[in-house]
Amino acid sequence: MITLSSHVLDTTLGSPAHNMVITLTTPAGDRVTAKTDNDGRCKNWGDINFSAGVYCLRFETAEYLQTHHGKSFYPFVDIHFEMLEDGGHYHVPLLISPFGFSSYRGS
Repeated sequence: MITLSSHVLDTTLGSPAHNMVITLTTPAGDRVTAKTDNDGRCKNWGDINFSAGVYCLRFETAEYLQTHHGKSFYPFVDIHFEMLEDGGHYHVPLLISPFGFSSYRGS
C-alpha cells in the first residue's frame, strides 16, 4: 500500500505554514486540492488510490508568503516525484522562505 503526506515549514519564522493550498496531480492527470493543517501538515487526498508513477505536488506559496512576509519570489512550488509500487509511505516536506525553498524525501 502506498501512502502520501506532506509538511510545510516556514524557515524564516521557524514555524509550520498553516492553511497553504496544495494540489496533488496523479500520473493519470487527476487532481485533488487540500490545505495544510495548523501544524503545516497535509495527508488528506480524498479518495485517491495511489499506484506507482510520477506525481506532482503544487504548493501555492504566494498568498502564504505575502501574508506572513510581505513578499514572495515564488508564486508556487512544484515538486515532481516518483512513487514505486513497493515504496510504502512517502513524505514530501517543503521548507520555504520568501526567497528560497528546498525539499527532500522524509519519513
